[in-house]
Amino acid sequence: MSQNSKVKTTESSPPAPSKARRSLPILDPSGDYYYWWLNTMVFPVMYNLVIVVCRACFPDLQRSYLVAWFVLDYTSDLLYLLDIVVRFHTGFLDQGILVVDKGKICSRYVRTWSFFLDLVSLLPTDVAYVRLGPHTPTLRLNRFLRAPRLFEAFDRTETRTAYPNAFRIAKLMLYIFVVIHWNSCLYFALSRFLGFGRDAWVYPDPARPGFERLRRQYLYSFYFSTLILTTVGDTPLPAREEEYLFMVGDFLLAVMGFATIMGSMSSVIYNMNTADAAFYPDHALVKKYMKLHRVNRRLERRVIDWYQHLQINKKMTNEVAILQHLPERLRAEVAVSVHLSTLSRVQIFQNCEASLLEELVLKLQPQTYSPGEYVCRKGDIGREMYIIREGLLAVVADDGVTQYAVLGAGLYFGEISIINIKGNMSGNRRTANIKSLGYSDLFCLSKEDLREVLSEYPQAQAIMEEKGREILLKMNKLDVNAEAAEIALQEATEARLRGLDQQLDDLQTKFARLLAELESSALKIAYRIERLEWQTREWPMPEEVAEADDEGEPGEGTSQEGEGRAGLEGPPGPQ
Repeated sequence: MSQNSKVKTTESSPPAPSKARRSLPILDPSGDYYYWWLNTMVFPVMYNLVIVVCRACFPDLQRSYLVAWFVLDYTSDLLYLLDIVVRFHTGFLDQGILVVDKGKICSRYVRTWSFFLDLVSLLPTDVAYVRLGPHTPTLRLNRFLRAPRLFEAFDRTETRTAYPNAFRIAKLMLYIFVVIHWNSCLYFALSRFLGFGRDAWVYPDPARPGFERLRRQYLYSFYFSTLILTTVGDTPLPAREEEYLFMVGDFLLAVMGFATIMGSMSSVIYNMNTADAAFYPDHALVKKYMKLHRVNRRLERRVIDWYQHLQINKKMTNEVAILQHLPERLRAEVAVSVHLSTLSRVQIFQNCEASLLEELVLKLQPQTYSPGEYVCRKGDIGREMYIIREGLLAVVADDGVTQYAVLGAGLYFGEISIINIKGNMSGNRRTANIKSLGYSDLFCLSKEDLREVLSEYPQAQAIMEEKGREILLKMNKLDVNAEAAEIALQEATEARLRGLDQQLDDLQTKFARLLAELESSALKIAYRIERLEWQTREWPMPEEVAEADDEGEPGEGTSQEGEGRAGLEGPPGPQ
């Protein structure tokens, strides 16, 4: 009985959760963990690409640090193996959705060419050390097949770094170093094969003082390869066929490398110029325009200083064009993260809906004013309001010298002129002169943009108009009587509109009734016509009546006619 109870208890207990599933989650290929793992894989791949070739061509290097090489070799192999495990736990996108099912991920990875290369790169070729000896690092050349992970890591870093052009140049220099490194190793191996010191082209005899050192061997080979691949010249002439073939191959490689370098550098320079043109306006066209029209030197100097200020301080005036390729929602989020704090400082926009502020942020236009430049003058028509982002502006008298007040970062002006407030005594005219004391960065919000946004938010529009009235009351710029008159006129107009709407509804109702009566009369007429048609079909035709009179006898005809009349008159009534 005890054994049976133990069996039942074991069967009824739920299975324990797998620890492997908890410790190895599915990685997002666009996430941070996967990105940092790719950067980790750069080190073992670069180790095999650089060090293995060097150990194979420089025997002294292999023999001097044998234990260290074994440790590094099998550490890189362990990382290669872990990389395969990571591949089996990296999701992929299907219909734009990340697939996290391990079965689908494994089946998809196994069918790819990358899985075959990963397996071949981990083949235990080191087993041949038993027969060939531990000083044959060429057995590990299959580790080169993991190079695609290096390129993938570089591509991800290029898209994430804040300095992609500098990274492209660094990557190009790394490729050049690897090519020269491989070429120098092949040069030393070819010199050893042909014999050191046999002619002036090969590496000198190590028996000569100084040339037996490992560092001298590598540096001499690297220098010789650099001279060849850069086509500088000043190299000894080859004397053997193998040397000629090596030089020809290096010259062809140098031509390809030169074309690659020139193309890459041209691309980097073009990208930098394109980025500058997108961020900052082109001043060359403006300078040429002023030169053609002979603008005075003082004004030309102000324009040049304005452009110089933008480039030196990295200020942009065309943010809309820069962000135009982003989706609308993502563009709004970027603009909100950059400018929402500035817009929320404006008193008239405080306590408004977040969606309204997001819409307004997309409408902000950055502007930069030079020292002494007027932002607006008294009496100008106000078509926009301004928010000070950086700099100082002064409210000055008509003489341009006397200052009444100084406005700093976070303040605003001109907001009343873009909101239609009833009773506004100043109308849409500017009431003061605003002049920039230094270089000032402002945000401009036009009246049309604000009206377009507020058309979708009537409640917010009412709140903003109320705040505007409060500001005008404090400034004694609100005519209460005129406001009441405008409100009364608006109410009367609305009443007339409601009356017209009611009359229009009545006319529509009467017209609908007339249409209904007309349709009813038409139906009745159609029914009567159809009934008459059916009745006329039962009447005999005139030709048939004439034939019947000619063929029949007179007595019979008289009797038939009498019967017919009797039939038409109907049955006799009861006697």
